[in-house]
Amino acid sequence: MKKKTGILLVNLGTPDSPSDADVFKYLNEFLTDGRVIDYPWLARQVLVRGVIVPARYKNSAKTYREIWDPQRGSPLLYHLQDLAEKVKTKLSDEYIVEIAMRYQSPAIETALEKFKKMQVNRIVVLPLFPQYSSACNGSVIEKVESITSKWLTIPDLKFIHYFYDHPKFIDAFVARGRKYNFDEYDHVLFSYHGLPARHLKNADLSGCHCLQKADCCARIEEINQHCYRAQCFETTRLIAEKLNLPTDKFTVTFQSRLGKEVWLEPYTVEVIPKLAKEGKKKLLVFSPAFVADCLETLYEIRTEYLELYRQHGGESIQLVESLNSSDEWTEAVCDLVSA
Repeated sequence: MKKKTGILLVNLGTPDSPSDADVFKYLNEFLTDGRVIDYPWLARQVLVRGVIVPARYKNSAKTYREIWDPQRGSPLLYHLQDLAEKVKTKLSDEYIVEIAMRYQSPAIETALEKFKKMQVNRIVVLPLFPQYSSACNGSVIEKVESITSKWLTIPDLKFIHYFYDHPKFIDAFVARGRKYNFDEYDHVLFSYHGLPARHLKNADLSGCHCLQKADCCARIEEINQHCYRAQCFETTRLIAEKLNLPTDKFTVTFQSRLGKEVWLEPYTVEVIPKLAKEGKKKLLVFSPAFVADCLETLYEIRTEYLELYRQHGGESIQLVESLNSSDEWTEAVCDLVSA
């Protein structure tokens, strides 16, 4: 009997279209996840459905329309589709590759049902978030476990919790970076998606390390090995080292802050004006928290941050293309799921 392994590649999610209604639906599902906004259920529902989404969905729909491809739709989805096709081609026929989004379509449950009908012996789940966070990686893992826990026969499940330091993942971003002449840029930003600071503090079981001192994330140690922010700094160090970037040439920042509470610092929106005022006219920006270009890279960085930068005297921001379905990234994914 030939055994088969199901490979599930999962990204965060995307509305089915950039219409107001579909964005409204997507944001409600996304933001009411208790791992995304970790308030008590009732408070979370009131906040999201009564305040955040009604105030944001129309503007969000406008930004989605800015990046939506007329033929292929959402960049996050079509890059995932392209990646899956390349992974299928590269792996042997003992692997069955499916894709899913944590929120909206294609659904995780649909992909898992396909594996169930094909009677796979093993399922490998790869949440496509390099650095571990409860809001992303944890939510995907929880969802898969919730669905499969109801099956009479539960196959062997393997979760790849993070891959921020995987050599081939690092090499894939290095390959993207080598397309650029760093001498042409005044500074390099490594801009990661932000999280509320309390998420990290709540995950610090020691209660005495997380964000207690300025250099708490400077290196990976036993006490912070699962820390999102520390993993971001380590990702940066590994990429910068291979690109021979001196430490004064780059800065690590965090973007996409929501609300007024403290999120991970330094904030990208505060560093960009500062760099412009220092006379740095041209920026090169990596976003190594995102393996596919999406709203946060194609619009937030390319449009919003460029406008902010120019307001304070800067000239240009060059976004380093994300991994999308590059050959190097395909190689890394195959290595991760077949190990």
